[in-house]
Amino acid sequence: MPFFVKTEIIKKEYLIKNDLKRKVINEHNDWIKKLKKEGINIKSGFLVDKLKRPGAGGLLILEINNYENALKIIKNDPMIKNDLVKWKLNEWIDLNK
Repeated sequence: MPFFVKTEIIKKEYLIKNDLKRKVINEHNDWIKKLKKEGINIKSGFLVDKLKRPGAGGLLILEINNYENALKIIKNDPMIKNDLVKWKLNEWIDLNK
C-alpha cells in the first residue's frame, strides 16, 4: 500500500499565539490516536533544528490505498481545519521495492 507524506509549516501569525497553538496541537494528537485505534497506519511529529529547537514544521506519514483517501483523511487534521499551517500532501515512492 502506498505512503503519503504531509509536510507543514505553522503560519507566522500563529507562532506567538501559544495558547491557541497548544490547543490545536492537542486536538491534532487526539485525532492521530483516534485514527490509530481505527487501524490506520499513521505517524506524526514535528521537526527541530540542529539544536533540537522546534519551529521548522511538521511531518505526517500515512499508509493508505490512494491519494484521494489520503487527502480526505488529511483534511480532517485539526491543524488544517483551524488554518494553523501551510501544508502539502505528496505520495512517497519507495525506490527499493
